Amino acid sequence: MVELKNIHFSYKKKKKVLFNGLNLQLKGGYIYGLLGKNGAGKTSLLKHMAGLLYPKMGECLIKGQQVKERQPEVMQELCIIPEEFALPAVSINAYVAATAPFYPRFSREQFSLYLREFELTAEEKLSAMSYGQKKKFMIAFGLATNARLLLLDEPTNGLDIPSKSQFRKIIASALEEEKIIVISTHQVRDLENLIDVVVVLEQGQIAFQHNIANISEKLRFVQDTKGFSADEVLYQDAAGGRQPGIVKNLQGAESRVDLELLFNGIMKNPAALEAVLNKQQDYVY
Repeated sequence: MVELKNIHFSYKKKKKVLFNGLNLQLKGGYIYGLLGKNGAGKTSLLKHMAGLLYPKMGECLIKGQQVKERQPEVMQELCIIPEEFALPAVSINAYVAATAPFYPRFSREQFSLYLREFELTAEEKLSAMSYGQKKKFMIAFGLATNARLLLLDEPTNGLDIPSKSQFRKIIASALEEEKIIVISTHQVRDLENLIDVVVVLEQGQIAFQHNIANISEKLRFVQDTKGFSADEVLYQDAAGGRQPGIVKNLQGAESRVDLELLFNGIMKNPAALEAVLNKQQDYVY
């Protein structure tokens, strides 16, 4: 449904090239976790998908149509929830009355359900809300649009621990066969047990894109790599005497994916991880 082809982009006031021939395909029915270092361009990539930034070269397509042309039939299929936003001094009801008509599949029933989950009421005034409450409102609205492409930039920033749990529950329940959800975040722990595909942006390219099932089957995330052979260890870190890390999953039994360890491993030793993930494994039983 979403395809980025040979995207080149840089900001006029910055000499650094942000995207250099970037290619990415996203399919319906998956939640994508978009990870990267500060300044890697995660927010800019989301804005390209939303038609808010235009590539110097290349194409960003939704169902084969150019996003940059901002045609109504394309715009109604996407919704972006930015990390920072400004909301008018109106009630939730008034905001919905003015904005929901742009989304033909907007569901007031779903929206009311999400508000209850987040402990918000439709009569509340947006300007009187805390940042966390505003974020929960925006997430509820975005999901209720039933847009086929939902882009979330740091959605758990400002949410307390119970709200993060509610967020994961709501996002998981909202996924449908034709829907694509992209979540960009530094808070990788908030995405564990939620995302289906890990996408890592590094040096203007998609440096890593694998589904969680494949990662879980071929890699093991251990608290201490001591006792494993040098050939088995793909990445190791140091933490208070222990050496947590990533090792080959020689048995093929599913293991819990530690996104923080995975990201660090991709930054330090991407070739070793790719070699294992792309290989047809012969498991030892």
